Amino acid sequence: MSREGLTGSRIRERRIMAGQKQADLAAIVGISASYLNLIEHNRRRIGGKLLLNIASALGVEPTTLTEGAEAALIAALREAADDTGLSGPEVGRADEFAGRFPGWADVLANAQRRIATLERTIEALTDRLAHDPHLAASMHELLTTAAAIRSTASILADTKTLEPEWRDRFHINIDQDSRRLADSAQSLVGYLEADPETTPAASSPQEEVEAFLAAHRFQFAVLEQAGQDENAIQNLANAAPELKSIAARHIARTVLQQVAADASALPIERIREVIRTVGRDPMALAQHLHQPVGRVLRRMAAMPELGAGLLVCDRSGTVIFRKSIEGFMVPRFGAGCPLWPLFSVLGNPGVVVKERVEQLGRGNAEFDCIAACEVQSVHSYNAQPLVQSVMLILPAQGLATGPRLEVGATCRVCPRNNCPARREPSILNDGM
Repeated sequence: MSREGLTGSRIRERRIMAGQKQADLAAIVGISASYLNLIEHNRRRIGGKLLLNIASALGVEPTTLTEGAEAALIAALREAADDTGLSGPEVGRADEFAGRFPGWADVLANAQRRIATLERTIEALTDRLAHDPHLAASMHELLTTAAAIRSTASILADTKTLEPEWRDRFHINIDQDSRRLADSAQSLVGYLEADPETTPAASSPQEEVEAFLAAHRFQFAVLEQAGQDENAIQNLANAAPELKSIAARHIARTVLQQVAADASALPIERIREVIRTVGRDPMALAQHLHQPVGRVLRRMAAMPELGAGLLVCDRSGTVIFRKSIEGFMVPRFGAGCPLWPLFSVLGNPGVVVKERVEQLGRGNAEFDCIAACEVQSVHSYNAQPLVQSVMLILPAQGLATGPRLEVGATCRVCPRNNCPARREPSILNDGM
């Protein structure tokens, strides 16, 4: 039913909210109670002077009866319906629900907005804690010191026969811990209030390299043209203001050498040409181009039009390269559940894994993750080769052909029920 066709329902709801009887309202506006009953059940159209009279009798604006809820309210109701997995026909009845029950519709819409705000807050705090080791260490220091003070105070309060010498020692401990707690809290507040633009962007060589790659948007036209030119690689690494440490410049040169080797073996324009013919499936591209899947994944990640992310880890499971993609949280510390496809191929050269990964949370974003493991080098007989695992992250296209891999950012804020790999309970669900 259209929103305009619900005028009668809105009149009925407003009359009930005002505490008026149907016969009384009908008498005020000069119509019979039976005719008003037909109007309220949307069996008679209404407009003109009669609509104005009814609106005046109910003490509302005429547009409240004809237009009903605002677009924002309808949008909030539909978002709530989508989040709970309601079917299409039920979602389409949001207008009817808002028209017939405006009060409850407003309550539901406000609840949906508060839930969305809280989820965004949790995501922001989780991301900050996961990606900011200084903040995580500061919080640990605060909690540890507070626990020490509480423990000492409890001993003093519960032990009545404590010798004066020991009592003095406990008092000194409380004084020292209290000062440490105050200093830690002041330092943490200062850190949180610091201007992000004046806060160092990188605190490790790996982060310096990531800042360097992000500054170049992960594209190096010089290497696309020059190929494996060591002088060009050295000039890029030495001239980068983001690379402040010797270790960062060493890591950057290794990354640039890989980019140069890939560019020389598979020019970016060549893979663009083939994608226009066979599509963006990495396996089909690798077969058509007679190239290793890992190289195809890296080359696709270098194409800005695909909007792809890329992750690389070595045999130890350490992520040594990351290009993020909007909506896909790449954990730096702790659990690495979103990286399961990357780790699943580690140590299995030649195996290519494709998974539809759904990141649980406010958006429940889905991504197609393609991972492959390749041998880097073999140094001697009977020795384990050096290998790397590469994973391309693409925004999901079309419906998943198989089961989704549902993952959360960390166990603490993962809403997935009955996860066999859970290490700690989630704050989002009770009874886990």
